[in-house]
Amino acid sequence: MTTLLYSIKPVWVTSSLTTVAAPAEVALGNFDGIHLGHQQVIQAVLHDATAQADVPALARREVSLQGDRSIEDSSLPPDRDGHHTYATVVTFDPHPQEFFSGRKRTLLTPISEKVEYLRTLGVEQLVLLPFDRELANWTPQEFVERVLVRSLNAKHVSVGENFRFGRNRSGSVVDLQEIAARYGIETSIVSLRRLEDDRISSSIVRHALELGSLAQANRLLGRPYRLMGTVVKGQQIGHQLGFPTANLQLPPDKYLPRWGVYGVWVELLDSRSDMQKAKTLQNGKALLPGVMNVGCRPTVSGGQPTVEVHLLDWSGNLYDRTVIVHLMGFLRPEHKFNSLDTLKSQIQRDCEAARELLSRGG
Repeated sequence: MTTLLYSIKPVWVTSSLTTVAAPAEVALGNFDGIHLGHQQVIQAVLHDATAQADVPALARREVSLQGDRSIEDSSLPPDRDGHHTYATVVTFDPHPQEFFSGRKRTLLTPISEKVEYLRTLGVEQLVLLPFDRELANWTPQEFVERVLVRSLNAKHVSVGENFRFGRNRSGSVVDLQEIAARYGIETSIVSLRRLEDDRISSSIVRHALELGSLAQANRLLGRPYRLMGTVVKGQQIGHQLGFPTANLQLPPDKYLPRWGVYGVWVELLDSRSDMQKAKTLQNGKALLPGVMNVGCRPTVSGGQPTVEVHLLDWSGNLYDRTVIVHLMGFLRPEHKFNSLDTLKSQIQRDCEAARELLSRGG
């Protein structure tokens, strides 16, 4: 079973440069997926365990999320007293490719997931720069001055070696290093990371998920790919077949893997009463084995794609609860069956296959 560690410290999230916490050490990039390569860039600005003492200004503040877009709470931002340097990730919303193409882009880590992942790493602040025409036209010099110098009072900035910034992507990491040095800002340029024979990138993770190559995707991410959503009422077809399912409502910009059936671990949030029925992760969350179907259910409907999860060792009402589904193994592609009885038999085999997969540590 995979062990996931969670930090209890909340993350300050803002989309305004007027409410950032400063001074800061800044990891700069898009960071969709927060894969192992991204984590290496972020690691360069994190404090060590002894430096991460309680920071009262941050510990009071929780992030409110609605429609998977951050909403700053009504309290003031963390104190800008200069006594603490905030481990900060600066990224863009929307993704620059979405802005320039005019087409909606699905994400490996929508904002709510990104916040949670960054929390586990020890990041204290996430700055979501609104990517608009004005920002796109900033020169590299203007970007450094406005964001890193004036707003964040950055002491250190970390980027991947292929990072580009400024108007027409004219700024390279060498340009960033030279401009930042004029203001006394140290720059770390992190080399692209490889895992065995695989280059680590968000596009390669997406391609692996598209093919159902979950083992490769999970290796590059450094953790299982996951879906986080709210359980909503479905058509009750699973219940009629004897395999009740939790239907997940996901953020509309969440990237879905290949349609088919998966063996999964299901994490129930705010689930103290469920702990006796569940295996647990090191973070104390309830964790249950399950089998998940992603697709349009061609045997029974053939409509819009859905995400449904059947819990193998649990029964109860999950409506309106938030669950996190950790994808551990791809079992088979989606298939249209000739009858509901044939489908029911296949679901039984899927449950057995999922149980076997998860018992092997999948």
